[in-house]
Parts: sequence; structure tokens; C-alpha cells
Amino acid sequence: MVDLTTKYCGLTLKNPIVVGASNLVTDLDNLVKLEKAGAAAIVYKSLFEEQIQLESLDMENAQETFSNWDAEHDSFFPTLKHGGPAEHLLRLRQAKRAVSIPLIGSLNCVYRDTWVEYAQKMAETGIDALELNFYTSEIGFETDGAHVVNEQIEVLRNVHKAIRIPVIVKLSPFYTNSLSVISKMDKAGASGVVLFNRLFQPDIDVDKEMHHYPYNFSSENDSRLALRYAGLLYSKIDASIIANTGIFSGIDVIKMLLAGADAVQVVSAIYKKGIPVIESMLAEMTKWMEKKKYPSIQEFKGKLSKENMFDPFAYKRAQYVDILMRSEIFMQYHPKHGELKDDREEI
Repeated sequence: MVDLTTKYCGLTLKNPIVVGASNLVTDLDNLVKLEKAGAAAIVYKSLFEEQIQLESLDMENAQETFSNWDAEHDSFFPTLKHGGPAEHLLRLRQAKRAVSIPLIGSLNCVYRDTWVEYAQKMAETGIDALELNFYTSEIGFETDGAHVVNEQIEVLRNVHKAIRIPVIVKLSPFYTNSLSVISKMDKAGASGVVLFNRLFQPDIDVDKEMHHYPYNFSSENDSRLALRYAGLLYSKIDASIIANTGIFSGIDVIKMLLAGADAVQVVSAIYKKGIPVIESMLAEMTKWMEKKKYPSIQEFKGKLSKENMFDPFAYKRAQYVDILMRSEIFMQYHPKHGELKDDREEI
């Protein structure tokens, strides 16, 4: 029997498949089913400070609707305050009690002080680690990239000092030099790095001439960027490398491990194929390892990383140019030779 055990940000997991943050995990029954299907850990749905601010503002506006109605009625409502993160913290405690596998919190804040305050409150619920969602959606032209990075690193340092559980960073791929940023975060105390966060982007309905926001599911080919960075980061940082986005099968997981990832996060695969997809992914991984005679993940993890590759161009754009220049590829794809032959898997 092969050993699927892996290390994840200081935690020992029974296998590399972690369920990422989503609405799926807010249902306690789903949590139990995910664990039974073989999930090694679960990231609970993110706590968004922006959402709490909006709910608090809506509540204040509702209370002020009939304020100073007349001389006898200063207000028709009792003075109430929004509970802040209390509801989320309660659900987090309930989720932690529902499963025996590690439960990881996820946090997204606006202000530096709130990052620390909410991180401490979440750590008190008993979660096993905390994931910080770092991204910025700038709509102005004044903020430069260095300012954004420095702010995020300072938040990481402060949270790392304030809590005693592993702190993970989930990053977008839009830094000028992601490798430099990840290296700095590794030194600032990150126990793991998730590659990469899928940011919600608007679309436009041309008939209604309105913005709309479709579901942001990933597809199978979306995994290649994370695979490239996993291969570049392997053995270069102390933090765990977690691949996210476009992972739908056991073979997708194997690819990430070969590149150098320690584990993966899956969400879209579960939405599209159902919770049992985890079982099939694990079965596929086991079958591949038995065929290759690998007794454990450690035997092949990072085998195809930049660190262990003899080809200096494997992770560079120059390799793309080399592929295009090969005569056999040219013969298959040049328009003069008729319909294009789909040999992408062979490439």
C-alpha cells in the first residue's frame, strides 16, 4: 500500500488533497461528507471584513430610517450594534467540532489592526491554521506595487507574532515578481504559500448593457501557472507550496507533486463533479504510484522541479520558442498543411 502522507504548513496530512474555501463548507453535513470522501483538510469559507462593514452600515441605516420622527419618538428601534465577526466565529467552532481532520480558517481584511484582531479571534476557535487572502484590486493610479507588497508583508509579520498556529498566505499571480514577494513572505513567517487565488472579475451582458458576475469556476488548463511556480519554488523556500486552481483529477495532483508542490487545494472539481471526486482522485494517485513503484510521495516530489531538471530552459519562455521551432511541430500546425492536428498532449 502506498503512503500518501504529506506535510502541509507544519501539519501532517493523510494525503495532499485539501478542500479550499467556498460556500460548500458552510454546510456541516458537507464537511462530514468531504472528510468521509478522503479530504485531508478543509479551509473554511473566508471571513471578509468588507462584508461585516457593509452589514453594519445597512443595520445603522435601517435604525435611522425613522429617527427623530416627532417630539415623542427619537427612534422606533432599540439601539443595537452589529455583532462583527461573532457569527462567523460561532460557525467556525461548529465546523471544527464536526470533523477530525485539520480545519483551516481563511481571512480577508482591509485595515492592518483588523487583520490582527480577527486573526486572534479566529485562532481562539481552535482552528489548526489560518490562511490570509492577500490581494488588492486597485482602481486608482496613485498606489505603486512596492507599497502594496510592503503592507502585506507587515500584516503577515504582525499576524505571525500575534497567534501560535501556522499562518498561510494565499496570493494572486499579479505581482511584478512573484518569486521575490514569496521569498520575502517566507522570511516574514509564512508557513505556506497557496498558488494562486482566483479573483472574481466582472463580465458584461451586451444585450442588457449591464455588468454581471458569473461563477468563477476554473478549468483543467488553469493549473499550468501554479505548476510552473511550484517547480520554480521547490527547495528555495521553507514554506509549504500549495497548488490551487484547475486541479480536477489524481493525475493533476501528481503533476503538481512532481513539480514540487506539497499539497493542492480543490474547489471547482467538487462543484462540477460532486464530493465523490475526491475518492476517485485518491484512487487515481494510488494506481499511478503503484504502477511507478513509488512507496511514498517523498520519493517523487520535486523530481521535475527546476532544482532537479537538467534542462535549463524547462521553466523559461525560451522553451516555448524551442517548441515552435521544431520541424515536426511546424508540420503539424502550419496552415498550409490543412486542418490542424490536435497533438497537444504529445507536446
